[in-house]
Amino acid sequence: MKKSLPKIYRKTLLYKSGVEYADYSLNHVLGCSHGCRYPCYAMMMKKRCGIIRDYQEWIKPKVVANALELLDKEIPKYKHKIKFVHLCFSTDPFMFGQPEVEGLTLKILARLKKDDIRCVVLTKGVYPKDLLDKEKYGINNEYGITLVSLSEKFKSKFEPFSAPLLERIESLETLHKAGLKTWISMEPYPTPNLAEQNLNDLLTRVSFVDKIIFGKFNYNTHSSQFKNSKEFYDDCAGKVVAFCQEKGLECHIKFGTRTRRKCLEKKSKTQEIFSELKPSPFIYA
Repeated sequence: MKKSLPKIYRKTLLYKSGVEYADYSLNHVLGCSHGCRYPCYAMMMKKRCGIIRDYQEWIKPKVVANALELLDKEIPKYKHKIKFVHLCFSTDPFMFGQPEVEGLTLKILARLKKDDIRCVVLTKGVYPKDLLDKEKYGINNEYGITLVSLSEKFKSKFEPFSAPLLERIESLETLHKAGLKTWISMEPYPTPNLAEQNLNDLLTRVSFVDKIIFGKFNYNTHSSQFKNSKEFYDDCAGKVVAFCQEKGLECHIKFGTRTRRKCLEKKSKTQEIFSELKPSPFIYA
């Protein structure tokens, strides 16, 4: 029998996100056993703030034991302000191989559904089929996976303990076929010196989704030292936009991925492209 995860208690849970494509958010776990080595921005921030000591502590997650109690207190306070809640920015709500985290996440989604609060979820894990219960978890949530490569070799190096890529994709596809809204976060997308791959192959494999977010590789010295990185990301962003336009998908290019010159050149054309698509909290940048 697997040992229970350590518990922590917090004073607050819901908070207003400062992220460009999000509204409110919550993090009901400290740490993440996926052990991403991009490096992980969340881990770096927690280490800088003295909340964790090192990588080894980070990959041993601790569950917020009073998460549901905090939601009961905070939902009435913030409900009228919330457009949607993002799960999560500094942990993974469906952490692979962590049933205790999954169980708490499902309880949180069900609790938010009681007050008709929509959720946007992102994971490198596998989505459980429980989410097919639309009455319990809702029909308006958006479920996404992070997917920056189709190579298990790349995954084993940069996302060593996350879910296998095929399982990750197939679980998302199951939700999509059931009529739930799905999306892909292609961030951080690697430069060729980190991974030689065909972006079109990746886009084609996930063409069933409703939305794609694309962003560059940050905080990695090898990526930043790639000689033509600006031109590379301009080209990739253009391919993503063109692909989404062709397939009728929503699209968001994360701020800073394209050069300012390219953004300004494309702005009016891009606004025209996406003005015909259904409204979304995800805005092209």
